[in-house]
Amino acid sequence: MIAASDWPADMTDRGSGPEPRHLIASLPQALFLLAPDLALASVNPAGEQLAGQGASRLIGRRLRDVFVFEEPLIVERLSERGANLVARCTLVRILDQPARPIDLMTAPVAHFPGWQMLVLQEPVGVEALTLGMAGDDGAGNAVLRAPEVLAHEIKNPLAGIRGAAQLLDRTASEADRALTGLITREVDRIAKLIDQMQSLSRRGAEPEAECNLHEASRHAQAILAAGGASRMVVEEEFDPSLPPISANPDQLVQVLLNLMANARDACAGLPNPRIIVRTRFASGIQVHQATGGKPLRLPIELRVSDNGGGVPVALRDHIFEPFVSSKKNGQGLGLALVQKLVRDMNGRVTHDRDEAKGLTHFRLHLPVAGSAPSREARP
Repeated sequence: MIAASDWPADMTDRGSGPEPRHLIASLPQALFLLAPDLALASVNPAGEQLAGQGASRLIGRRLRDVFVFEEPLIVERLSERGANLVARCTLVRILDQPARPIDLMTAPVAHFPGWQMLVLQEPVGVEALTLGMAGDDGAGNAVLRAPEVLAHEIKNPLAGIRGAAQLLDRTASEADRALTGLITREVDRIAKLIDQMQSLSRRGAEPEAECNLHEASRHAQAILAAGGASRMVVEEEFDPSLPPISANPDQLVQVLLNLMANARDACAGLPNPRIIVRTRFASGIQVHQATGGKPLRLPIELRVSDNGGGVPVALRDHIFEPFVSSKKNGQGLGLALVQKLVRDMNGRVTHDRDEAKGLTHFRLHLPVAGSAPSREARP
């Protein structure tokens, strides 16, 4: 089989530039090299991440054992071994993962008859809205830049409206005070919404320190209990041997607060509500970092689970996008903020549903303290 370091010899570099294998390893798209018998011969780090398996478990397996394409034409064209194909948002099931829309491209390898490249990429979402804007730092924080520009212009009139409502309240009748109170509350709600949007668009990351996941989890539980959620009982399944992670303590608590509050709301009203927080060591999960071209391993997993009804199927692929919410009165910013903060920690957050057990899971995958690049070295 061909490893990433053994791509065809005539693909060597010219001069002192990067070698082709480094370019392939740095691609953000998942790239799979297919042998003439449609077996996986090589995979880059982005492909390992997409499949959720390391190269050692993928190389040598037949294409049909790893990928199931809803569109039969894709397999037909791949079987031709010399065709170019581009498919947008076609449904693909990868191993035991649920089917999801994927952008797909195939191409034959020049000078190697029968060999093909299969390139897969998840459709670009909200982060592409500002791609290419002047000043974009490209660090994954290109979400909702507009609030940075508009917040000042919106908040000043809001302060004036709130002040006028308070003045009217002093001389208003009892019936009119209900209206002035409504104005004040709505102004406060809009101001809070703007603050949340600004948090999503903030470029700068807060200083990090070594954090204990279990202490942060119990801190978040105490905050929720103090805020009136005293009846919320959290089942803890902690691995006491886990090492610390590197994160901003306040932001880590904020992430856990959002996830636990969502779990509480999801199972509210059930006769036997369950919220489970589990930590464990999950080897094999990694993301590719541009700096140095080395993958960053995310072996620490924290999972927040609940036995509520779960996220509607139509929203599951968009649950981390701003303004997408399964709650009747939800603003759709909590999970978008969670994703932004987790990415600031070099981590990833995912969502899945176990229908057999009736549980919804939100998983944080985080690096061990000291394993991630410094702020200055991050891409």
